[in-house]
Amino acid sequence: MAKMLGLFKEEEAEAAANATEALEHAGYSNRNFEVLTGSPYPDGAFGERETKHHLYVFPFMGALTGLSVAILLTSATQAAYPLVVGGKPILSLPAMTIISYEGTMLGAILFTVMGILFESRLPNPAPGIYDPRITEGYIGITLSVADDRVNAVEQLFKRAGAADVIIQR
Repeated sequence: MAKMLGLFKEEEAEAAANATEALEHAGYSNRNFEVLTGSPYPDGAFGERETKHHLYVFPFMGALTGLSVAILLTSATQAAYPLVVGGKPILSLPAMTIISYEGTMLGAILFTVMGILFESRLPNPAPGIYDPRITEGYIGITLSVADDRVNAVEQLFKRAGAADVIIQR
């Protein structure tokens, strides 16, 4: 399998869209290729699949975890040192609410940061093919191709208007 990267100038974004359409006509689904760009194009602008994420779950799970740990910590601490409080309950709810709030926020923030790292797939030990010109304004289309179809896909990229085609075997 060879990895290929077709580079298109940003001014010719239509050519990149045409290349993804030509890839689909050649038998590659939108799950086989990925569009890389430094500009904020909307998902699906080039015919690629829309990315799905579950980042919104992480803050809720962190908040529940933080709240549970805070309630456990405050109630266990107060129960471990049963002081005579003149007929009042041992667990002081007003004091517990402050620590519970802080624990909830801390859990939500920590889990959100971990969720961002998880959803971004960082660190990535095996990155795909990349060219620094993508951050300079080029649009890149990457895909893995069988060795016998490399020339056909290279010609497809060039016919669509690619400025450069990089092949990594």
